Amino acid sequence: MTSTSASEPTNGRLPFYGWWIVIAAVIAQFASMGASGQIGGVFLRPMTSELGWTAAQYTLGGSAAFVFGGAFGYIIGPLVDRYGPRPLMIIGMICYASALFGMSKQQELWHFILLSMLAGGAGVSLIGPLVVNVTLSKWFVMQRGWAIAIGSMGISLSGLITPVTMTKIVDSIGWRDGYVVLAIAMVALLTPVVLVMRRRPEDYGMLPDGEHPAHPHITDVSGHPTAAEEDAANSYTRAEAIRTHALWALTVGYGLNLTAMSSILMHGIPYMTDAGFSRSEASLALAINGLGNLLSKFLWGWGLNRIEARYLSTGAFASSATGVMLMLLASGTGSLTILFIGFFAWGFGFGGTLPLGEFLWAQYFGRRHLGAVRSVAVPFTIIFGSIGPILVGLYFDALNEYDGAFFVLVAVYIAGGLAIFSSRQPPPKTRRSSGKPINQTAA
Repeated sequence: MTSTSASEPTNGRLPFYGWWIVIAAVIAQFASMGASGQIGGVFLRPMTSELGWTAAQYTLGGSAAFVFGGAFGYIIGPLVDRYGPRPLMIIGMICYASALFGMSKQQELWHFILLSMLAGGAGVSLIGPLVVNVTLSKWFVMQRGWAIAIGSMGISLSGLITPVTMTKIVDSIGWRDGYVVLAIAMVALLTPVVLVMRRRPEDYGMLPDGEHPAHPHITDVSGHPTAAEEDAANSYTRAEAIRTHALWALTVGYGLNLTAMSSILMHGIPYMTDAGFSRSEASLALAINGLGNLLSKFLWGWGLNRIEARYLSTGAFASSATGVMLMLLASGTGSLTILFIGFFAWGFGFGGTLPLGEFLWAQYFGRRHLGAVRSVAVPFTIIFGSIGPILVGLYFDALNEYDGAFFVLVAVYIAGGLAIFSSRQPPPKTRRSSGKPINQTAA
């Protein structure tokens, strides 16, 4: 970094340090998703074949990680507000890399479950979207949509790169050495990230979006408060947010999204190979999902400045549901083209549900207490996400096919989209200084 240090004020014309945070967010989310949800299906068949586990037993690791991460996330949220991301991410990197290395030595199912809780539970919670996106929302207000959309490209890139890469590695050197490769990659990727991350711009003499307290744009030409001032004045505490319909609508909607998303990430590759596609074709389909995920960021980032975010998010759910329906059609017809189109559509929706959701949390509840507010939903959404893969695994073990379960996942996406559509931004709070409500227009 040679431009502007975090301790130097910016006058609005110099490069804003917050964009270094965005770059770090891309790498962090690439690492967190690339070593967890994106590659679950890559390891499923090799591990169950060697260790004699069923598909449902294998999914216990990911589901236990979800549950542990949900409970852990409730604690982490307020810590992000208080201490910032750096100390949390250092601990997370150590937990994640150590657990991945341990997985290369595992022999028993309980080893796998315990290590999955350490990696996918503690590790993802400390380096993943909760910590990263709360931090982004503190550094940006007017440009928040673009910052979160760009930051979430790490998830897209992990979907584009990791499944194909790890499939080749696992098929070439085995699943045990594959985990060693992942552990080394985590340390290499996350070490520079933790050096860059900072808590909030006010700690370094700046305001969100690169404004400085002495800059004349602190108010607009009519003397009205800026977006940053409005956001601060209208930030909800955890206790206040819990009493709103919006918090629970977002919790249900994005919990259902996680149910479907985690199920497909876990069972997508075996679903495709059972339908007659090869492992290389299946991993390529997941990479195409990553491409759709990546390309969607430009649409969602552009749309957030023009269209209400909950409408965009509902559209993202619809795209994901359409993608799963096309996967079912591909399974029945054996068409590789339809399969690729289905995974592209699913990825396009997948690419919107996560950043649009983070945008909505910040827009509805403000950035001051966002970590604490955001963490309220984590246990519930994680429970949703942990149930899906287990139920799909049990369905497969009972009937030896996936189609019925994937039909249910289409309905889950539709229900989640309707929940988000029903949400409304909570009313603006009253400013203590004037006793008058502020019109909350910028997020």
